[in-house]
Amino acid sequence: MGKSTLLLKIRCCKHAISALLLSLLPTAPLWADTPTPTQPSPDSEIFVAAGVFHPEIEGPAVDAEGNLYAVNFGGNSAAAKGSIGKITAKGEASHFLQLPKASVGNGIRFDQQGRMYIADYTGHNIWRYHGSSLSLYLHQPLMFQPNDLAISQQGVLFASDPDWKNNSGQIWRINKAGSSSLLEKNMGTTNGIEVSPNQRFLYVNESRQRKVWRYQLDKKLNISNKTLLIEFPDHGLDGMRCDNNGNLYIARYGKGTIAKISPQGKLLREYQLHGKFPTNVTFSSDFKFLYITMQKDGAVERLKLQ
Repeated sequence: MGKSTLLLKIRCCKHAISALLLSLLPTAPLWADTPTPTQPSPDSEIFVAAGVFHPEIEGPAVDAEGNLYAVNFGGNSAAAKGSIGKITAKGEASHFLQLPKASVGNGIRFDQQGRMYIADYTGHNIWRYHGSSLSLYLHQPLMFQPNDLAISQQGVLFASDPDWKNNSGQIWRINKAGSSSLLEKNMGTTNGIEVSPNQRFLYVNESRQRKVWRYQLDKKLNISNKTLLIEFPDHGLDGMRCDNNGNLYIARYGKGTIAKISPQGKLLREYQLHGKFPTNVTFSSDFKFLYITMQKDGAVERLKLQ
């Protein structure tokens, strides 16, 4: 047998083996039925577009007329910090209020008389705005940086006070006369804070420790019987609010979700957002919507709940 004839036969055998192997393969690619990982579809909608507020947007609160307020209105500029923006029910945003120089707002709350309270984390202040007048309600130099606010039906405020540098924090009660009482110190990085609708409990979360604590409140709004409500395995915790059934809605910073927690500490649901960095939440006055401020985006998202 000549050399050329031998090479020809070897090539023919290789082609035959290749054809046989191909015939044994499935007609469709092996990966055809394997689902491609995708991002979950957001449950929320964009209510105020990115860039309308500063990337450090925070402190949403709704007044009796249904207008939404948040801090640091006016885009990504230093001048935007220290302002308060107003957003109508249609999502139209405008400048509402400017805090004094060197003051920057964080949490906002309204009392039953319609007075607005603003936590000023750079100035260690609580401001009150009412009747077109801004006044200093409290200056407390022992605060690290008043962050989020909660308010009781009596009009008494509670403030979270994180020390981010040292991963610690404390909580304060701010009485109607504008005096303050330190309720607990040497906690984790205290952030979200809320009073239950029945006025029986105070909830406080610790961002970096990923824990939510529950305290009993007596008639004088003293705290006792601290218990762990829930602890999360990952991502940070930020602002939170109770709905009218007592469920907590907690901003999961870095995860881009809102966690719904029952009064018994059970995770009922997580709502997926467009952005990854929710800082705080508030409800519409009828509890049909939840508004979420989105850090880095300078936007507001909205969840339809009913």
